[in-house]
Amino acid sequence: MIYIDDLLRYVSIATWILFVVYVTIVFVRSLFSEGPAIAMLRVVSTRVLLWMFLPVSIGLLSASIIFVDPTRVAVIISLVSPSGVRPEPMRSGLHFIIPVLESEVKYSIAWQTYTMSGSVTEGNVMGNDSIRARTSDGQEVRLDTSIIFRINPEQVVTLHIDWQERYVEAFVRPMISGFVRTQVSQFQAREVNSSARRDLEISLERILQEEFAAKGLLVDQFLIRDITFTDEYATAVEMKQVALEGLERTEYEAQQIRNLAEGERDRLSLEAEGRAAAILFEAQAQAEALRLINDLLMQNPDLLTYRYIDKLSPNIRVMLVPSETPLILPLPDLDGSVTATETLTVTEPVTTTDSLQQPGLPVPIDTSTTR
Repeated sequence: MIYIDDLLRYVSIATWILFVVYVTIVFVRSLFSEGPAIAMLRVVSTRVLLWMFLPVSIGLLSASIIFVDPTRVAVIISLVSPSGVRPEPMRSGLHFIIPVLESEVKYSIAWQTYTMSGSVTEGNVMGNDSIRARTSDGQEVRLDTSIIFRINPEQVVTLHIDWQERYVEAFVRPMISGFVRTQVSQFQAREVNSSARRDLEISLERILQEEFAAKGLLVDQFLIRDITFTDEYATAVEMKQVALEGLERTEYEAQQIRNLAEGERDRLSLEAEGRAAAILFEAQAQAEALRLINDLLMQNPDLLTYRYIDKLSPNIRVMLVPSETPLILPLPDLDGSVTATETLTVTEPVTTTDSLQQPGLPVPIDTSTTR
């Protein structure tokens, strides 16, 4: 975009060029027709000097008008000011200054990022521009950093007096390097690469905000983009991490085995408790059944004999008993009533028609005819 002050400057340059061309033409014509002396008089004549008034006027007008765009402020260097500079900067807009006696220096007030990186394709300086520092335990680290800042429009005059346009190389860069080294030296290497890294970043941002503000710069953010350790330390950290991961995996597997063992123990305990409860319940049921049977037998003693006879199959006609063993049964009378128990004792072996019958063996007794 071409502003009015730039346009006037171009016009001034163009008019001066045209004036020089005009003077050259006049001098050459006079030189060939009237000689060198007359040619020189023609150049300094009133007619020629009147044409010089046009480029001079446009040049003075261009020098007296300045336009400041919204992303900049202007510091006015003034020969008529006691301090050599106007105390207040000029903000965006069209302004007038005293030609020749005053001039402007424009500064950008937009946010800008300054990066110091170990990569050759990044950063404001070519090559390895990372910050080398040492931790409290003596380990060397390299840090890639970026800072986002801008000029405070209210203090741009002070910044110009102190640093002029070299404030980035003369102030910003050394301040970042110095404070990064100072703060890193308060941390151990393992802390720099852990959650304490954020604490380091916050402390550096706070310190730089204070220091930059005193010189007319506003800091928005300070970022630690990357931290690089020496190869030896990186290898040691990697080996330690692998060992820790192996230990954690072993502990995890051991815990899994313990969990399985506890689960199996709980299962066996529940099974044992279930079997014990079943046995107890069965014993209680049997005890209750025996108690009921005992009560029934006490009420009716003949029930046992009845159950004994009832269990005998109706088809059994012969019962084998050992020799000389009494048979005790309550035998019914002919009328069907039960009389006192009669004892039948076999004292001698019974000889049967079967020649294989041996003395002393059980003798078959016909229960249908024996009383």
